[in-house]
This record gives sequence, structure tokens and C-alpha cells, in this order.
Amino acid sequence: MLSVLARIIDVAAIAAGALVAAALHHGKFTALSDMESVALAFNCVLAIWMFPAFGIYQSWRGKSLYVLAARVCAAWIAVECTGILLSFSVHRADSLSRIWLAYWVVASVAFLIVSKTMVHMVLRGLRREGYNQKAVAVVGDHRCSRFLIEQMKSHPEAGFHPALVFDENSDADGDAHLDGVKVERDLQATLEYVREHGVRELWLALPITKERTIHRIVMALRNDFVNIRFIPDVRSLSFFSQPVVDLLGVPAINLAASPVTDLRVLPKRVFDIAFAGAVLVALAPLLAAISLAVKLTSHGPVFFKQRRKGLDGNEFEIYKFRSMKMHAEVAGQITQARRNDPRVTRVGAFLRRTSLDELPQFINVLKGEMSVVGPRPHALAHDDIYKDLVRGYMARYRIKPGITGWAQVNGYRGETDRVEKMRDRVRFDLHYMQHWSFGLDLRIVAMTMWKGFAGQNAY
Repeated sequence: MLSVLARIIDVAAIAAGALVAAALHHGKFTALSDMESVALAFNCVLAIWMFPAFGIYQSWRGKSLYVLAARVCAAWIAVECTGILLSFSVHRADSLSRIWLAYWVVASVAFLIVSKTMVHMVLRGLRREGYNQKAVAVVGDHRCSRFLIEQMKSHPEAGFHPALVFDENSDADGDAHLDGVKVERDLQATLEYVREHGVRELWLALPITKERTIHRIVMALRNDFVNIRFIPDVRSLSFFSQPVVDLLGVPAINLAASPVTDLRVLPKRVFDIAFAGAVLVALAPLLAAISLAVKLTSHGPVFFKQRRKGLDGNEFEIYKFRSMKMHAEVAGQITQARRNDPRVTRVGAFLRRTSLDELPQFINVLKGEMSVVGPRPHALAHDDIYKDLVRGYMARYRIKPGITGWAQVNGYRGETDRVEKMRDRVRFDLHYMQHWSFGLDLRIVAMTMWKGFAGQNAY
């Protein structure tokens, strides 16, 4: 029933897009021409036939609305392209206005996304109020089960609620509970509960080594209409909660891979280029004044250049305004700037306090070596020290380093004179990578501009 309703809404959105396209093309609301009406009817049939292949009508409970919007765009463009090709094959393409077709593509995509979003939001609201919920039975140990229960309770809009936990290794006796959810130690009793209470979701949060238990449960419920989902417990092997990806037609889980991939990174790169270009143009007079001040107050070049690691460990040369007097470091050793460091010039001290010395890194952003937002890159010598002392340290280089980041806006910038400071910084960087979104990038930029670049640890 819901699938039929979804198709009716989509057909209505496509028809509305055609009418709006005609109004934009003719400058007023008007009826569709005969060929436009035929194209509309034909494309509606194509949409009903092709949309399921893109997964449009599958359950999107607990899934990303952005992914749904992307699939809708791809599906409608595929429908339009197919319709145009077929019209060429019957030599009727000249009867359709190219402008109307272009308007139709844009208008229908807009209506389809708006309608899907509205339905999605309504369903989320209903589930948040306790309606349209699906009971879930979890099979797993105490740690994994607690994590899934917390996830379900913290995201009520997804429409899942925990009903039972099966943990054969539980040491509790009697009527045991985990966060208010009953814990069962007997597998047969668990299967009977699932059948008697109409539980339609069974999540197996088990390590891959529990193949025998997984097989027993799947075989026991093979004649029952229960969605059995395997959630492998690989969190101890990976820093990130990665989805299953398709690799040569074989499902694979990324245990160590960049969490910012494919089309997701496109808006980030576009923003980087636009923002970096705007900053360099708008602050050109300031950059010139700083360059002149650095050159006139101390001997040496205007820019300080140093090798750093970037995306996937590829090295690049980072740019900064020189803030120290010219000096020679011991080979393989990088001494961090400290409070009242005698190497720092008077102009350099001001630049470092205000982070104005970092402005040339927008050149690195334009070159594609850095991003506006991301984990801060450290000196290569520091990488060699901390990679074995701080868990997850090198994972930071799975994405492009940034000028500002989640750690910096939370107060972790400047000198890291203790391992504990670096651990905290890395913890924030990994949190950023695990929860990355373009919206989070914009939030970090806004927080950086609001709080300013200065900090008590910058010297």
C-alpha cells in the first residue's frame, strides 16, 4: 500500500514538474501540447518501471535522506535520457522543445526531492512520537547489545525499539535486563519470543567467528518472515564505522580507509576552492603588509616552508609566514615553539598569537594539498614520534589536512608538550572524521570565525 502511494506521489510530482516547465517556457500557465502530454505519460510509465531499480521504493527507515535524494536525481535523469533516446528512435524528438525538457528535468527533480523529504520528515515525526515502530531482537554480547540499544533509543525517528537481547554468555540469573531490555540466555526461548510477539527484526551483533551460532539462527527462522541482519563486531579492528562497499561484486567492509570518499567530497572541494580564493583576494592588502613587515624586521625569506604529510601520507610543502629568526635545527629534530621562545621575532609573536602566520596555507588549499577544514598536519619528525605513542595518530592522514579543525575549535591548538595533549587532539580529529559532513565543515568554519584564530596556547 505504501509503495503504491509512493508511486502515485512520484507521478504527481513529475506531472507538476511538466506543468511548471511549460509555464516557465511560455511565460504563463498553459496546457501541455499533444507531444508534451505524450512525453509526460511515457516518462511516468518509465519512472514507475525504472525507479525500483534505483532502490527508490525500498524502506528508508534509519537511512540517509541525502542518499535518497541522490538516487532520486540519478533515477529521474536516467528516465529523461531514456525517454529522449526513444523519441529520437521514432523521429519525434524535433517536436519537443529542448528548453521545456531542460525546465522539466530541473522542476521534476525539485518536486520529487521535496515530496520525498516531506514524506520522510512526516514518518520520522510519527516514529519519534512512538508510532510506526519496529521491534528488534538483538543477538550479541553485553557490550555490542548495549551499543545497539543506545543507538535505537537515541534515534527514535528511525523507528526501531529494542524488544529482547539474547546473550548466551550472560552471567546474570533470573529476570535479567540490559538498559531496561530483557536479556535471554536460552536460544530456543528467544526464537519462541520472536515468533509469539511478531518481532520482524533480528540483529546479529556477533563476531565473525560465531559462524555456527549465526547458521543455527538463520536456519531456525528460515520459514519465518523475519529480517535477519548481520552486524559484524569489527569495531576493535577499525577506527571508523564504515559501511559495506561493493568490491568487484563482492561485499567488503573497510577496516582502514578514508571516510570521505567519492561524490561526498565534491561539495567540500568546491567550497575549499571558493573560500580559499575569496580569502586570498579579500586579504591581499593584509598579506602584502605582513610580507613587508616580516621582511623588514628580520633577515630571511618571507615564507617558511616545511614538509608535511597530506592525504594518504603523501608529502607536500606547507606555507607559513616566517615567524622565527633564521636558525639551524639538529638533523631529524623539530623543536616546537614555546612560551617566550627567543627564536620568535616580535612580528612573529603577533602573527603566531593571531594565527595570521597560517594564512599562506590557503595557497595549499588552492593547490589541492590541504582543505579549509581537517586535522592539522604536524612536522614529519613529530609524526615519527607520535605514530607509535598515540593510537589512531596516522589515521588522521586518511583525509586532507586542514587549516582549522574540530580539535582547534575545541581548544586543542598550539604546543603539544605532553603525549596526553596529542592524544586529546587526535581524539577530536578522529571524531571529526567519523562524523564528517559538509554541514559540520561549515559549522567549524563559523566557530573559527566567531571565536577567532587566537588562543592561549598559540605562541
